[in-house]
Amino acid sequence: MKQKISRVMKSQIFTILLNGNSLDIALHNTRRIFKFGMAATQTILISLGVAIATGQAVNSGVDNQNAQVLTRGPVHEAFAGIVSYNPEPGVIVHKAPPQLIEESPPEIRPAGENINWIPGYWGWDDERSDYLWISGTWRALPPGRQWTTGYWGTAGQGHQWVSGYWANSSAREVTYLPRPPQTVEVGPNVAAPSRDHGWTPGSWMWQQERYAWRPGYWAQGRSNWDWIPANYVWTPRGYVFVDGYWDYSFHRRGVLYAPIHFQPGYYSQHGYSYSPSVAIELVALMEHLFLRPKYHHYYFGDYYDRRYRNSGYYSPYAYQTSRYGYDPVYSYRRWTNRQDQDWERRYEASYDYRRDHESARPPRTWADQKRLSLDTTESKKQQLLMATPFDQMAKQKDKPVRIEQVAAKEREKITAINREIRKTREQRKTIETEGENITNGKNERDIKTSKIKLPTSPIVGKSPDRFDKKQAPPKPQRSSVVDSERQTSERKPNTEKSLHKSQGKESKGELRQEPKANEPKQESRQEPQAKEPKREPRQQPKANEPKHQASSSRKLEPDKKDSEQPGAKAKKKEDK
Repeated sequence: MKQKISRVMKSQIFTILLNGNSLDIALHNTRRIFKFGMAATQTILISLGVAIATGQAVNSGVDNQNAQVLTRGPVHEAFAGIVSYNPEPGVIVHKAPPQLIEESPPEIRPAGENINWIPGYWGWDDERSDYLWISGTWRALPPGRQWTTGYWGTAGQGHQWVSGYWANSSAREVTYLPRPPQTVEVGPNVAAPSRDHGWTPGSWMWQQERYAWRPGYWAQGRSNWDWIPANYVWTPRGYVFVDGYWDYSFHRRGVLYAPIHFQPGYYSQHGYSYSPSVAIELVALMEHLFLRPKYHHYYFGDYYDRRYRNSGYYSPYAYQTSRYGYDPVYSYRRWTNRQDQDWERRYEASYDYRRDHESARPPRTWADQKRLSLDTTESKKQQLLMATPFDQMAKQKDKPVRIEQVAAKEREKITAINREIRKTREQRKTIETEGENITNGKNERDIKTSKIKLPTSPIVGKSPDRFDKKQAPPKPQRSSVVDSERQTSERKPNTEKSLHKSQGKESKGELRQEPKANEPKQESRQEPQAKEPKREPRQQPKANEPKHQASSSRKLEPDKKDSEQPGAKAKKKEDK
């Protein structure tokens, strides 16, 4: 009799574990059946220990009081990273991040040889005053790029997030630079050559031990590809320049899984591992997308309340038109709707409507979504379906996703890559926090240029020349530094008008130069003191202005054959 009871109870316990319930629930059930005898209970506890020790406590579809699946939160940096004109240090958090979770990739994946698993990490949720887990992602790797993973570093008595970024895969070392000057990017001052052209913003370039301004330009867009313009990433050791590159358009980047909020201690059980299963609907994500530059992340979901604007959340159109930075996702959507002159107005109006109508906002958790009726006309119009289990998403007829099983050998390979990623993360952290750095009081403008060899990333995209013609990215622009030097040598001084003004002075001819470190201090006054969102008004050509002046400004643009990047047509109305 005892043996029979033991078998029944062991079966119940294993069922509880495999369904993702907590250890507390299992022990609660054990206490309830304690009346069946001490010997049987001992047998159950031994079996329970074996189950945990052998890794059977695997949570896939967790959604209970201990692990809540969210339908809003930060977007994994490797899936989409923010492009800020003036990169900022990460926000300092006084609570230490937990140990990384043992995360296993899902058993199914989108088909494709350029798809890789990139593990998740902890992100700070200031509303909860706690960390949440940003789940790993199946990612179509950008051609010719390698992933440099981010990390939590120490800053005084607190902890600070240092962002990851997609570096050039051919780079074997990284250069840490002084802080670049404030941007002087104010958008185009000449009309686009055609509706097929989008604006690529200018950026500061480091050359000959000083910064020089490389102006923006119009370039032809490309279907299914996002151009990520040159930008800088803040680190404790200095600023890292990331040259421009082509990335897959948002809907082709892979699978983004829902973030999770764990109760303290739940994920630290012996033998615990987590495998995400609830995927975010990318169409809905783009409809409810926000940017938060101080936290270095995109956010998705319900951040429409007015108080979120005061906390640094910006809708894509507000972020881009206020000149905080460039949003490739918004720019590509605007470019694809270039024939619809009313698209921008409707896009802005949809955000304003949700700000004023709480019923039009999407659910915040997976549990909330399951309680909603999502087959109504209003819910479909407002794109309230935020998440779907990935195995169900693959079966949707209107959104076909080819999937394949993850073979055992591939899972072992992914596990090894995850260990390598953790190793390279720690190596990067050590390199960037040792010696002279910003966190120990060194002035950002006084940081000395240094080149350091970083460990090779285990996440590397295929070289563009290894793709067939149909899958290969468009021809990239020339190296930004080389292109800048070529423009400088070709231009004649005082013969062309600058695209930008700074402190009421026009820079003429050559790229705008910042003084070298050993030059007189007063020359540093040339650095623009742009304040966001205030800026100089755009210079529109007068009605009777000769045409040759407009064509003179266009001479500053790079060769179109070498600079085809997607973007959007110029925004004609003034910023509010």
